[in-house]
Amino acid sequence: MKWTDPKPFAQIFNEAMSRVGLRDVYDEQRASYLWAEVVGPTVNRLTTRRYITDGVLHVYISSAPLKSELSFLTDNLCGRINQAVGRQIVKSIVIH
Repeated sequence: MKWTDPKPFAQIFNEAMSRVGLRDVYDEQRASYLWAEVVGPTVNRLTTRRYITDGVLHVYISSAPLKSELSFLTDNLCGRINQAVGRQIVKSIVIH
């Protein structure tokens, strides 16, 4: 048996996810999870639901004024989420 250099767990995990074809699903779920980190605790507290379908992040907000404010920031938020994930996953954000 040939010994190889050790790999970091993150690299092994990413290779395994790619091998079984779940890399995109994992990154979509990660992008949805990162919403809380990107917008902060105050906005996250008013977020009732979020999910991704076909590259569109759907976010449900319980405050009408906050919905209006976030609708102007969707492009910026989209870029910040994609940067946090490390690749282009979220194409747009829809605020409900």
